[in-house]
Amino acid sequence: MKYNWQQKDWPLFSYDDVKLEDKLYRIASHMGRLSGAMKMLPENTKMEVLIDTMVSEAIKTSEIEGEFFSRQDVKSSIRNKLGLNTKSEHVHNLSARGVGELMVAVHTHFAEPLSEKMLFDWHRLLLQESRSIAVGEWRTHEEPMQVLSGALGKERVHFEAPASKNVPEEMSQFILWFNETAPGGKREIKKAPIRAGIAHLYFESIHPFEDGNGRIGRALSEMALAQGIGHPVLMSLSATIEANKKDYYSALEKAQYQNEITPWLNYFSDTLYKAQQAAEDHIDFILGKTNFFHSFKGQLNARQHTAIQRMLEEGPQGFKGGMSARKYIAITKTSKATATRDLQHLVEIGAFKLIGAGRSARYDIVL
Repeated sequence: MKYNWQQKDWPLFSYDDVKLEDKLYRIASHMGRLSGAMKMLPENTKMEVLIDTMVSEAIKTSEIEGEFFSRQDVKSSIRNKLGLNTKSEHVHNLSARGVGELMVAVHTHFAEPLSEKMLFDWHRLLLQESRSIAVGEWRTHEEPMQVLSGALGKERVHFEAPASKNVPEEMSQFILWFNETAPGGKREIKKAPIRAGIAHLYFESIHPFEDGNGRIGRALSEMALAQGIGHPVLMSLSATIEANKKDYYSALEKAQYQNEITPWLNYFSDTLYKAQQAAEDHIDFILGKTNFFHSFKGQLNARQHTAIQRMLEEGPQGFKGGMSARKYIAITKTSKATATRDLQHLVEIGAFKLIGAGRSARYDIVL
């Protein structure tokens, strides 16, 4: 069976608007709610939401590809690039720094036309540590570019991209399509989720780089969405994808065998909606955190503040297993007696609730 790029109608993607209508309406409705919620937030809280969103996207888009970075490294990279640190914080991992800077680039320059230079710059940011592949240029190797799985010698080919010699022309067409379908373009696609979904599939099907295609393809989806709504996207699409990678790869693989892509856009729309719901939960969490510290202002000592901040770094999903005396001692570097006293005080003032007793006792934050 031929791949999508081998078929006569490539790259003239088609889809059924009617089958997507309800999902697109639901997304548009939630997009408005997210924008409204953000407008009501204080400026410093807006920045916190923005940074947390970029950190989550950077970490999860990397985890999809099997790379795992320190949250602190990624966050420091983003804050350094935004000029929010009075003194530049050291980032230990260059790849973490690169993906953090990519997130800032997408959020900062989303309204600009896409160009070959922009994509090459993104690629250099992502793979600046690489010494084994060509960075900041299209792939040129003669062997087929294949997406594989399975053990060595028993690999399964999921997809084979166009030959390297065809990549410059394919990408020239892609960049033209991306810019002409943008708001106000000659071939404008008015529904941002559809354009974002096509952009990702189209780019992944060309697979123009030796490595980094998935991360850049997801960044292009985010850029397309941001252009459609007129401001940076305040949700992490990659976090939703990473939660169920099998569905993502399955939907993508099926879509790469045909250019009628309604099933792919159905999957993409569902994923986008789940990302919106997670973003709403995150905004609620940020507001809860702000209110928490306001409510207990002057009642927390430095140790308690440090421990609570560490718990809250885990986001809306919470601190796995809750806080315990042992964890509190490790975080605050204090004695068992002091830890017990601090935790009891947090329960007494209503900041923590106690769950269980004895050795199994743990504490959750009351937001």
